[in-house]
Amino acid sequence: MKKRRIIASAAIICALTAVSAQAYDMKELNVLIWDENQQAGLQQIADEWSEESGVKVNITAVDPERYQERIEAGLYGEEMPDVLWVNWENAQSYMADDLLLPLDDFILEDSTMDLSDFYEELAAFYNTNDVQYALPKDHETVALVYNKAIFKSCKAETPDDDWSWDDVLEAASAITDKKGKTGVYGFAMDVSDTQEGWYNVLYDYGAEVVTEDHAGSTIGSDQAKFAMETVRMLLEASVPAKERGEKTSLELFKEGKAAMILLGSWNIRSLFAEEDTSDYEFVLIPYGDANGSGKCEEGERRSCVSGLGWAASYQVLDPEAAYSLIAWFCSEEGQKKQAELGVAMAGRRDASEGFAEAFPGMDITAYTKAEVKTEPYFRPYIPNNSEWETLLQQEGCFLDPWEDPSDPELMTTACDTAQGIIDAAIAAK
Repeated sequence: MKKRRIIASAAIICALTAVSAQAYDMKELNVLIWDENQQAGLQQIADEWSEESGVKVNITAVDPERYQERIEAGLYGEEMPDVLWVNWENAQSYMADDLLLPLDDFILEDSTMDLSDFYEELAAFYNTNDVQYALPKDHETVALVYNKAIFKSCKAETPDDDWSWDDVLEAASAITDKKGKTGVYGFAMDVSDTQEGWYNVLYDYGAEVVTEDHAGSTIGSDQAKFAMETVRMLLEASVPAKERGEKTSLELFKEGKAAMILLGSWNIRSLFAEEDTSDYEFVLIPYGDANGSGKCEEGERRSCVSGLGWAASYQVLDPEAAYSLIAWFCSEEGQKKQAELGVAMAGRRDASEGFAEAFPGMDITAYTKAEVKTEPYFRPYIPNNSEWETLLQQEGCFLDPWEDPSDPELMTTACDTAQGIIDAAIAAK
């Protein structure tokens, strides 16, 4: 495929308040996202930019599969949205295929934009060959959410910020023993959703799917096997695979079939939309008591952090207008507004304070506390993430213990197989 590249204009990008209706050639910008829960809030933020710029912004939300199709159509010259979301995975292919507008010249001339104000690893997701293709939109943390009515009916102690994975396992097992025959279980885990799932347990016990230098993996180590044995036992106390079908953990939780789940900050709004949220409580993500001390020590409470980015299409007819909108979404004011509206936590450091107050009646401070009380690890990635992560979920690897968690040997074998898969992926990058 012939590479395409738009050379970004070096024109000075003014602050939002200095933008005039005559500044841009385009009168409309089309924006594509994949989460309708964020659409209304983002449209509100975009409308503020439109008032100053005179450029109308149309934000459309489609399902993730359709989104991918729309963007990849740009490879064949079909029309792409002007401004779009990217994440840690799809950005790699979009950048490689030159589907995105390079932003470096705009950033250089924008006195309000400093990449050091953002989480470093998130900015790095969207940089290749020293070219920046996107600005961080948000960052995400994970917490444990539980249904206190189920705990009360089982006369079980409720979770708190000091719980370890051993505590979760004990409570989940007790609830499943009492309620399992009625279709209510102690836990549910999306084994295919690693950010809200087993990656967190693995890292809590000192193992890494991909090391911080992106040059290795310890998924086959003793620490990893110990962690994954905890995951296996949790799955035994969770909604069985045959009963959950295609349902997510969040769907099972909302149906009252699971007492506890891990929930990412990006999914809170879906839970908030329920008619009655009074039974939902949130606590810090559990820690892995690796040394058996009975208290959380350094490195034992890790939380997977990832985030989306704002990018522009290589086809955009007015790159300056597209960058100005992106810069507004990613400005300190725009990022604080995003948090206050409950759209998402900010991609900028120290701009998420308002997020904890965005959902009246629900105490979600566990997510903002996680920024200081957990040790973040950024979602493990190497250029061919989608390929090797798919292999981890297939037969011969983790699919076997996911479907039959009763056999410890299946999990041990899966860890060894996964080590080989990731090693091969790293060697091929």
